[in-house]
Amino acid sequence: PPGSSRLPRLLLDPRPLVVRRAPDRRVVGNCRHFSTLTVALLRRVGIPSRARCGFAGYFEPGRWVDHWVVEYWGAGRWIMLDAQVDDLQRDAVGFADDPTALPPGRFLPAGAAWLRCQAGQEDGDRFGILDMWGQWFIPGNIARDLAALNKVEMLPWDGWGELAGADPPPRGDPYVDEIAALTVSNDHAAIRRRYQTDDSLRVPPRVTRFFPGAPIEVDVPELA
Repeated sequence: PPGSSRLPRLLLDPRPLVVRRAPDRRVVGNCRHFSTLTVALLRRVGIPSRARCGFAGYFEPGRWVDHWVVEYWGAGRWIMLDAQVDDLQRDAVGFADDPTALPPGRFLPAGAAWLRCQAGQEDGDRFGILDMWGQWFIPGNIARDLAALNKVEMLPWDGWGELAGADPPPRGDPYVDEIAALTVSNDHAAIRRRYQTDDSLRVPPRVTRFFPGAPIEVDVPELA
């Protein structure tokens, strides 16, 4: 996936990944890195899996925090797995669930988050991260989630097109409602077809990177 140049750093220590490393032999990453690496490992052993971009309800009380997890296929359904949560984080946030099989509703894919807000079931101001909160934040994650469902897993701060660009669409935009519903539909053919045919949704060879610092235009070599 785009941004996968971090993978060779794992070879700093040739021992199996299950062996705990000293801090100076570890690779620093975020939720997206944990998720995409786990997806790659699961696919390698034949387990259907995919990265999902959305919001976790277990990091900050009363808030839905920008986050990525994994969905893998088992027992005839998609099961959510949070590869980032370790013992230290479990203790820090009081996480009591099984991270390899999150209960329903603990993580919301971005499309589900948007639709809940539109239906009045959630307060849009509870969604975001750091100093960025509000329903305006959600459409960017919808675009990133749709791309991830098409095996194009962008960085959390990469933006493009109508949903993930510099100007978030308004809350009443039916286009956002439509794409949000599509991402939670599990209609894989429709998801693929819409991504391939909608120029505003498909990741272009050049995107805007909004973090850190001022926005800059960057190339996505894998898509050039």
